[in-house]
Order: sequence, then C-alpha cells, then structure tokens
Amino acid sequence: MSSTNTGPIPPSATAPPEPGSDPRRWWGLVVIATAQLMVVLDATVVNIALPSAQRDLHMSDGNRQWVITAYTLAFGGLLLLGGKIADLVGRKLTFTVGLVGFAGASALGGAAHTSGLLFMARALQGVFGALLAPSALSLLTTTFTDIKERGKAFGIYGAIAGGGAAIGLIAGGLLTEYLD
Repeated sequence: MSSTNTGPIPPSATAPPEPGSDPRRWWGLVVIATAQLMVVLDATVVNIALPSAQRDLHMSDGNRQWVITAYTLAFGGLLLLGGKIADLVGRKLTFTVGLVGFAGASALGGAAHTSGLLFMARALQGVFGALLAPSALSLLTTTFTDIKERGKAFGIYGAIAGGGAAIGLIAGGLLTEYLD
C-alpha cells in the first residue's frame, strides 16, 4: 500500500533560496580569507627573508630596497584600477586571475636566481595583488547581504589578515633559519 501526498507543495520546496542564504558562501569566505592570508603572509615573509636573499643574490644595499618597492609601487599604483577591472569584467573572474597570478608570481620569486628576476616577480605580485584585494572585498560584500553575517564575515576576514602578519614573521624566521 502506497501513500501519496496530493496536497499543495510547500513554497519552501519550490522557491529558490533567498539571496545570501546559500550555505556555500561560508566556503567562499574560506577561499577569500585564505587568499588574503597569502598576500599578507608573503609581504611579511619577504621582509624577514630579505637579508638572506640579498646575500644569496649578491644584491647591493641600494638595490635591496627594490624588493619591497617593486611590490609596493605596483600594488598601490594599480589598486584602484584593479577595483575598476573587477567592476567591468566581474568579481569572480578578477579574483581568480589575481589569485592564480599572485601564486605564480610568488613561485617565480621563490625560484629567482638573479635580483632582476626577483624584482620582476615582486612587481608582478603587486599587479596581481591589486586585482585580488578589491575583488575579494567586493565578493565579501555581495556574498554576505545580511548585516550580522556580513559583520561576522568581515571580522573573520580581518582576523585572518591580521593573524597572517604575525604568522608571516614567524614563518619567515623559520624559513630563513632552517631552509635555504
């Protein structure tokens, strides 16, 4: 004997979920916060590893500052353009291109065997970071529409970014002390 329900289908079964209620949005926060962690970690690790890189790549004291300056100039100079590109092309695409490009530039910097290659890799990191940062914040804003959830998401994002600076200092010290 089978039982069939011939009554009306409840609206919750057929209606699409309300905006901002997708449970996958929290996984999106994990990806976005991890990307921000990578950016912050990289900046602090480089500061700690700079004397070691200077020795290994035979950089002069005058050229050493370009490792930091190449990144800072590219990032700061292109940050507004990165936000505009995210608006025009799309946040997700810009975020993905920024993330993949930043990771690739980081790998290039890690494998650099000349100071010129390191400077170029750092400038590329700045370019891709300028795509990544505004699109990440924009994705957070559009993904979390509920005020309480948005506050929580930005709190988590900020905590991970702040923690990344401390982790980067420790990781940089460990890497330069125990690895080449």
